[in-house]
Amino acid sequence: MPILPSITGPRDLDALSEAQLRELATEIRAFLVENVARTGGHLGPNLGVVELTIALHRVFSSPDDPFIFDTGHQSYVHKLLTGRQDFSRLRSRGGMAGYPQRGESAHDVVESSHASSSLSWADGISRALTATGRADRHVVAVVGDGALTGGMTWEALNNISDDNDRNLVIVVNDNGRSYAPTIGGMSRYLNRVRTAAAYRDLHKRSDRLFRAFGPFGRAVFRGVRGGTHGFLSRFTNNAALYSNLDIKYLGPVDGHDIPALLETLELAKGFGAPVIVHAITEKGRGYQPALDDEADQFHAVNKIDPVTGEPLSASSRAWTDVFADALVDVGSRRPEVIAMTAAMLRPTGLAPFAERFPDRVYDVGIAEQHAVASAAGLAFGGLHPVVAVYATFMGRAFDQVLMDVGLHRAGVTFVLDRAGVTGPDGPSHHGIWDLSMLQIVPGIRIAAPRDATRLTEVLDEAVSVDDAPTVIRYPKGAVAEEIPALERLDDGVDVLFRGESEDVLLVGIGPFAGLALDVADRLKAQGIGATVIDPRWAIPVQPSVVDLARRHRLVITMEDGIRVGGIGTRVRQVLREAGIDTAVDELGVPDAYIDHASREQILEDAGLTATKIAHDVVAQVLGRRVPVARQTGETGAIDLPVHERR
Repeated sequence: MPILPSITGPRDLDALSEAQLRELATEIRAFLVENVARTGGHLGPNLGVVELTIALHRVFSSPDDPFIFDTGHQSYVHKLLTGRQDFSRLRSRGGMAGYPQRGESAHDVVESSHASSSLSWADGISRALTATGRADRHVVAVVGDGALTGGMTWEALNNISDDNDRNLVIVVNDNGRSYAPTIGGMSRYLNRVRTAAAYRDLHKRSDRLFRAFGPFGRAVFRGVRGGTHGFLSRFTNNAALYSNLDIKYLGPVDGHDIPALLETLELAKGFGAPVIVHAITEKGRGYQPALDDEADQFHAVNKIDPVTGEPLSASSRAWTDVFADALVDVGSRRPEVIAMTAAMLRPTGLAPFAERFPDRVYDVGIAEQHAVASAAGLAFGGLHPVVAVYATFMGRAFDQVLMDVGLHRAGVTFVLDRAGVTGPDGPSHHGIWDLSMLQIVPGIRIAAPRDATRLTEVLDEAVSVDDAPTVIRYPKGAVAEEIPALERLDDGVDVLFRGESEDVLLVGIGPFAGLALDVADRLKAQGIGATVIDPRWAIPVQPSVVDLARRHRLVITMEDGIRVGGIGTRVRQVLREAGIDTAVDELGVPDAYIDHASREQILEDAGLTATKIAHDVVAQVLGRRVPVARQTGETGAIDLPVHERR
């Protein structure tokens, strides 16, 4: 009989033998491959933590012992063991989230899927448990070696070492990778631990010797291993770093050896002070297509064939691909251009640039703050850094953008991938805050290209700016269809459509230019004239936008970001400063944490569809309420009763 269906909670693991736990691990891997292949999701990270998660739940008592997963993309096994085995709608509306989510289970604590924050959470929770008389409970933080490249983890460790009177277990899930192979001095340090033959051989010989004497021998081995760790460390110096922080270190332990994990975690549990357990794991373990994927070992996949690992549908050309090609072209013409990334070389499209110009790429690890401040220094030295990150992670380095780049008028270009509504990854991955956040930096220039041609154009323009930060943002997924301009105005604003009258000015930001054209087409069918423009450079607001707004009865701005403090707000402010009283409707995403769903579903919820926008515009321009819109014909025009039409 399969074991996995019988697991309704962590305590169901208590009755299983070690052989059954190993069988359960095999079943979980098969389950993950079969189910994630259908929906897409984070496959490689979860395949690598199967035995580790089983051991953690066997030794500790979640939710009384809170589990904190750094980033959370490795929490699928945790979900399975805490009674959540319906993966049929993983990352879809109404289905299970791809990251920990409190609304799903009391076993989920931290929902944020930004890396390197778990130890700070663990520090705070463990202090609170001690202060409120619950010191017998343990806090368990699972952090990857990739997250150790982030400065927050070391800030937290510094504070954790300041108070040893609490039960805090930090598990370093060391697979040598974040999205891709982990870089930097910390990576080299941990790699020496993973590969030190002297340590491995001594550890295995000791293990075999003491196991030969049964339970008593295993108990002795646990004690000897803890007591002689300083001796073993002479071979690898693997504990020196943590011992200098006054934190006990156990390991390295094979993260796929359940008995070894159970013994080590039990030792950590009984220590009575903060302790680090160093587990060596293999990302993608047990699934050959993942292991063969040198890029990221199936870190995240779309729908795939579970047998071959091949994608089930051909992928369209993505915005990231357009940027990748454009940056190589720019780099070939401008030797001062260099590229920077925060542990995401391939996801942000920098791999082709790195292959062409290997000495002009800097991967700083999961350290966005350092990347931005370092970029300011590179600009001061005469280079032009292009810093490519996901839009959701830009907030991590806002202070550096404001005070290191902006204040010093440094010529740095930020390229924000996955800007706007991203869909299935949920609240902390939507890139909806960058427009509101970054436009308050004095002197900054922000571009949102509507198609591939415009992305290439604005990148070339951005790297020519050497006295201010520039930003280019584009969404996740397939690049939009080309939209030619009727006219480019002197300040670079593109006019995409002119109606027979100047009733409504539709300002489409980035890919919303296509939405604006759709709205204009529907308004035309109702006798309402619209002008559609794409500012290209949304910030600062260009003079021609002000001039066009003056001539229209209504201005509608459309942006793939939150309405509060967005581009529409800035347009409204500029118009008021110019003494223009044209009404402005600012359309964008609600100021809220948006749950996982498809991009289309989220935009429909926000009223960001051509039908809804056109319906509301008709109501304003005609000065009356109209019936709920009905689409008709190929134009998709709003079908109004005859007496409601002009």
